[in-house]
Amino acid sequence: MTRLAPSPTGTLHLGNALTFVVNWALARRLGWRVVLRIEDLDAGRVREGSAEEAVEVLAWLGLDWDEGPIKQSDDLSPYRAALERLRDGGLLYPCGATRKEIELAGSAPHDSDRQTRYPGINRPAPGSDPAALYAGMDVLAGDDVAWRVIVPEGAIEVVDELLGPQSIDVQAQVGDFPLATKAGLPAYQLAVVVDDARQGVTDVVRGDDLLVSTPRQVLLYRLLGLGEVPRYWHLPLVYGTDGMRMAKRHDSVRLTTHRDAGVPGERVIGLLAKWAGVTDVREAMSAGEFANRLDPERIAYAPPRYTEEDEQWLMDGKS
Repeated sequence: MTRLAPSPTGTLHLGNALTFVVNWALARRLGWRVVLRIEDLDAGRVREGSAEEAVEVLAWLGLDWDEGPIKQSDDLSPYRAALERLRDGGLLYPCGATRKEIELAGSAPHDSDRQTRYPGINRPAPGSDPAALYAGMDVLAGDDVAWRVIVPEGAIEVVDELLGPQSIDVQAQVGDFPLATKAGLPAYQLAVVVDDARQGVTDVVRGDDLLVSTPRQVLLYRLLGLGEVPRYWHLPLVYGTDGMRMAKRHDSVRLTTHRDAGVPGERVIGLLAKWAGVTDVREAMSAGEFANRLDPERIAYAPPRYTEEDEQWLMDGKS
């Protein structure tokens, strides 16, 4: 089982498409089932209509799924149960510190995913019993209080299917990270772990900007006793004509821009095939043909760069 998991915070772009198409193709080649999961818990960034648009765009590319779409926000009870299990096990504590207070108290610079290491401002004192201290407290009450997990020291080892062995010390990198936000919602790290476990996800395919999150999620699997950790496949990010990482704010790389201009989905798939190492040249193809021709052992790892020639090739295919 794998998951296509768009976040409805804006319009999907060509970089998103590369990840989703390779993910889907691996599933169809290797016999995984696919669940479509809408990760919409970051309420402050969710854009109205984005979830529906994402479903339409994925279908335009020729992708399908076996379950879903499932919206995370429809049922918070699985996340609450996980948080309460950690709280009752003495592994969770409330923290009202502001970002500014954390920055002023910390000595470490921002890490690679723009997160300052939490210096333990509100961490329970050694020898105390967090389970007793916070028994019965509402883990999703919000009230400007986040809940952080107590992260042990030491490296966590992960073997990525594309990048090989990875070793990251989560405590040294980010410290005790939040699992419930001050808005009273499950944080990303907790939500994806709970969902992957309960939905039976065995393989997670995503961009390598999330590689730093993987040890945190492996840690949560262990702390929650969720069983076997999924295999992880981290794909390279795509860069735009300006040399910057693609982002949803860039109009020229939005999939809806090309779709609405009359570019066939097969033309986009053909460009992605070249980026992924499926072909040496751009050639229009269906998602099914992409899957048939994809060799999981030969996925290209050099970060693709979207060029003006790529843009022209797409637009030349307009109907």
